[in-house]
Amino acid sequence: MTTPATPPPTTPIRHALTWRTLPALLLNALRGALIGIAELLPGISGGTIALITGVYERLIRSASHVVRAVRRLASGPDRRDGFRDEIRRVEWMLVIPLILGMAVMVLTLAGIVEGLVSSYPEQARGLFFGLVAASIAVPLMMLPRVRHSVGARIGGVAVFVVAAVAAYFAVDLASGSLVAEPPMWAVFLAAMVAVCALVLPGISGSFFLLAVGLYSPTLRAVDELDLGYLAVFAAGALVGLVTIVQVMTWLLNHHRRLTLIAMAGLMLGSLRALWPWQTMPAGESHGIGALAAPADPILGPILLALLGAAIVAALVFAEKRLHARSAAAHPPVPVSV
Repeated sequence: MTTPATPPPTTPIRHALTWRTLPALLLNALRGALIGIAELLPGISGGTIALITGVYERLIRSASHVVRAVRRLASGPDRRDGFRDEIRRVEWMLVIPLILGMAVMVLTLAGIVEGLVSSYPEQARGLFFGLVAASIAVPLMMLPRVRHSVGARIGGVAVFVVAAVAAYFAVDLASGSLVAEPPMWAVFLAAMVAVCALVLPGISGSFFLLAVGLYSPTLRAVDELDLGYLAVFAAGALVGLVTIVQVMTWLLNHHRRLTLIAMAGLMLGSLRALWPWQTMPAGESHGIGALAAPADPILGPILLALLGAAIVAALVFAEKRLHARSAAAHPPVPVSV
């Protein structure tokens, strides 16, 4: 008698580094570039882009293995072997090109993003609105396909609504004024919180930086390669990432359905910040304003919103095709029992 066996979800499938892997490496670098762009722009989460491009859970697992590797090396047991075992479980052919893609985009675009968003705020928000609105379907498509009781369904709807309302009102926090020379302890703490955008779809790290007045200083530090500022920011982000990754891994493992529903709710609530037509406070050219009725320009933001939705649909379709092709190339191996 045989039963199908598949690799455990925490163990990535290994591939030899050949010319055949080049398209996958380039695709992962493109995914990283998109995440990097998202991290630069208030109103869109890098975690959202990771979900859209189909790498969210793989990144969470890889980051979790890195954290476990450091923990095993520091406290054991079997420090060397434990460290090596955890490091081998990291999907390096995903992580390395993705990080490189992010770095290239952040270093290249940080100096001009603020100006572009300020010059074309309605068009930029229109594009992001369409992208995020369409991407709400992504975590919902990842829900386990099983029947649930009426109570479980009501609970799911409640979680979705609460998450959406919380994200909607949290958006209003992103209205802080510029801090010209922020203290380094504030930069460290802000980075710890802002890094949530990498692991929580619908939560924008740039929004939080705006709220505490560190958005422009951070972009300026990246553009000018202020290594002191960047080192403190990176240290805070690392501490926040290590702690939050463990929480997200636990939630996805133990409460997958409700976690995915909450993600969709957060993404819905974040649309509050991406409504193209907003009345900005006096002296502000971009950020969060009061919702307003559509006014000139109208056609541009609408067309860009449709383009954003089309991009998401294309990415989801491409990811499904890629997944199907990968499954066909690596079918389950029957084993005797």
